[in-house]
Amino acid sequence: MTVHLEVADGVGTLRLDRPPMNALDIATQDRLRALATEVTERDDVRAVVIRGSEKMFAAGADIKEMRAMDHAAMIARARGLQDAFTAIARIPKPVVAAITGYALGGGCELALCADVRFAADDAKLGQPEILLGLIPGAGGTQRLPRLIGPSRAKDLIFTGRQVKADEALAIGLVDRVFPAAEVHAEAHAWAARLATGPATALRAAKESVDDGLDAGLDVGLTIERTWFAGLFATDDRAYGMRSFVEDGPGKARFWPRD
Repeated sequence: MTVHLEVADGVGTLRLDRPPMNALDIATQDRLRALATEVTERDDVRAVVIRGSEKMFAAGADIKEMRAMDHAAMIARARGLQDAFTAIARIPKPVVAAITGYALGGGCELALCADVRFAADDAKLGQPEILLGLIPGAGGTQRLPRLIGPSRAKDLIFTGRQVKADEALAIGLVDRVFPAAEVHAEAHAWAARLATGPATALRAAKESVDDGLDAGLDVGLTIERTWFAGLFATDDRAYGMRSFVEDGPGKARFWPRD
């Protein structure tokens, strides 16, 4: 398998394992899509980490595989490529990407599918497809400008340049930077902390933000209002409010719970 699923502490870790560069070939894309479905459906997975090896997140697509594809073949495959990444983006649970080494091309696009990105201090990110006479094809032209703004996204896409961790942090491409040896542990700790939270409310928060950004403010407010009211029907809401009144704020532990 080129991607492994490991579950501990309520956290499902999707670990890329295709040495040396974790190139995202078709088999790996399809495996990511299948595992996105699995972690969505598993009750014991309440948050997700996406990571590579200690020294490499993912250096992009498998260029040798792509080079052998003609126009007709890519027309047939392009939707599958996007669908695999969209499946990761739509996991209805908190998702963090732990970036070590390079996250380039498809690797950067995969990181963009996470809710937050933690990077090693020596990590490098970029969308170098233009240097191959291409554009990003796994969501980069859409998710990147939504994250860092259109002008900054165009700079990275037009030039194909790589950005170091400090610049990635400054422009909002990553959210936190850690020493390389600490990135995976920090990402797991973030996910494990959220894994103890209210699963339905976390899903509501994620879908309200994501769907609202795509739909516009008025529709987004309707999505928020519907989820907000609906959460009053959940046991987690009753427990959370009871804990606040009886124990004080911030004391509720929603999972595991007696």
